[in-house]
Amino acid sequence: MRRRNSLLIATATLMVAVAACTSPASRAPRAPAGQPAVIRAAEPGERHLANIRQLTFGGENAEAYWSADGTRLTFQSTRDGRSCDQQFVMDADGGNLRRVSNGAGKTTCGYFFDRDRRIFFSSTHHADSACPPRPDFSRGYVWRLDPFEIYTASADGGALRRLTNWNAYTAEGTLSPDGSRIVFTSTKDGDLEIYTMRTDGSDVRRLTTTPGYDGGAFFSPDGSHIVYRAHHPADSTALSEYRALLGQGLVRPSRMEIWVMNADGSNQRQVTSLGGANFAPFFTPDGRRIIFASNHTNPRGRDFDLYLVNLDGSGLERVTTHADFDSFPMFSPDGKRLVWASNRHAAQQGETNIFVADWRE
Repeated sequence: MRRRNSLLIATATLMVAVAACTSPASRAPRAPAGQPAVIRAAEPGERHLANIRQLTFGGENAEAYWSADGTRLTFQSTRDGRSCDQQFVMDADGGNLRRVSNGAGKTTCGYFFDRDRRIFFSSTHHADSACPPRPDFSRGYVWRLDPFEIYTASADGGALRRLTNWNAYTAEGTLSPDGSRIVFTSTKDGDLEIYTMRTDGSDVRRLTTTPGYDGGAFFSPDGSHIVYRAHHPADSTALSEYRALLGQGLVRPSRMEIWVMNADGSNQRQVTSLGGANFAPFFTPDGRRIIFASNHTNPRGRDFDLYLVNLDGSGLERVTTHADFDSFPMFSPDGKRLVWASNRHAAQQGETNIFVADWRE
């Protein structure tokens, strides 16, 4: 599931499915699987995006993250008829696509590390080789906290090794700019909290302590700050409801705001107060703004767009204008390109794909 991420994949999947059922599908040309991209036009008002390329075709594809050298992307996908996500790697033009997880269980949140020679991701395959059960939406919109643990592997998927062993939801991992630490979310201490650890799994440090959900964290370009999404129940009734769901391995991820803290967990402060689901935050290349996804204009609707905001919450600017789902943005290491997931140009129900665009200020 968010950015890493990630719980809010659940929101994305639901909204994408709704969008596909109510919007006419595009029948634009499609590239063969794993072949270089198809060029797409920007929507009116998408002034920051140029030379948009669609990289994937078919299935639900999301959480694409750059390698440090900017030549490859990791992502998770239900492609090839899978019922839950596996991890894939492809070249930055969509070519040379291959699965790097072992095909068992469910995976999420892949990331390159060790100078792009290795990857880490979360998987449930230690608990069961089958996909975990889907959540029961008859009790409202909830999502399961599946038994993910973090694994490492070589960049081609070999030498798989389990990094964490806490018998808890442990996912949403991303890497510090210097490559030394992983920031992630876990229920290892009973709540959904953010932690960091060295890439060998040692020196685990808890950064958040406020009751509620904290997750989807990314470091700033200089490594001094962490941006994340959070929902801290405002009263005792809401907190009791949250904890009751958590005790059943569930969470209701439809209300989130963007937060920032220092890399050591100090000086935690809320950036947005928009309402709805605000998630998948990532710093701009200069570290002065945050790009994120939101449905705040209609919190019950399916239309998630990308937005920019200053670190103090001012200067909100809409980046995408497509009528349905756009999320999981990440700038390339050189700051010249943006990758994100969208259901624009979907050819059939439930399809979400990876797009890359040149970034224009």
